[in-house]
Amino acid sequence: MVRARHLLLPLLLCLPLAHAQDPGDHAHGAHQRASSPSDPSPVVVSLAPAARAALTRHTVEAEAHGRTLRCEGVSLPALLQVSGAMPDTPLRGAHLDRYVLVTARDGYRAVFSLGELDATLGNRGVYLVDRCDDAPLDAASGPLRLLVPDDARPARGVRQVEGITVVAAP
Repeated sequence: MVRARHLLLPLLLCLPLAHAQDPGDHAHGAHQRASSPSDPSPVVVSLAPAARAALTRHTVEAEAHGRTLRCEGVSLPALLQVSGAMPDTPLRGAHLDRYVLVTARDGYRAVFSLGELDATLGNRGVYLVDRCDDAPLDAASGPLRLLVPDDARPARGVRQVEGITVVAAP
């Protein structure tokens, strides 16, 4: 009898999981979209110089790999707003489930939530820079680099940025 209980308990615990994975759930509308169909996803952000030219330039300092960098560029939230990927008003509703995927030439990627970048929520300082130490970025770092001065480690600082996409969470 004791052995039967030990076998029965794991089976009973698995029943809710089996029901949750029922493929019929999707056919009956149990799966909900994370964002409104009127909000496009994904949004590919232009990295062209013209897209950044009208934005305010910032000088920022950040530690990366044991070195202090003094760089110039634009704020990521401002670039997202200009490209229509992030509203210039406090985030609400469908925009709260969005994330920003930054991709490097070598495949390295970093992720930020839109809420983390919003001035009324996380207000995280994130910058897309094209100059460091009074010179254009070299081929090993540029032509664009993402800096996150307030991160404790530079792990989300992406060199050789080649893509920024805003995506609604599934």
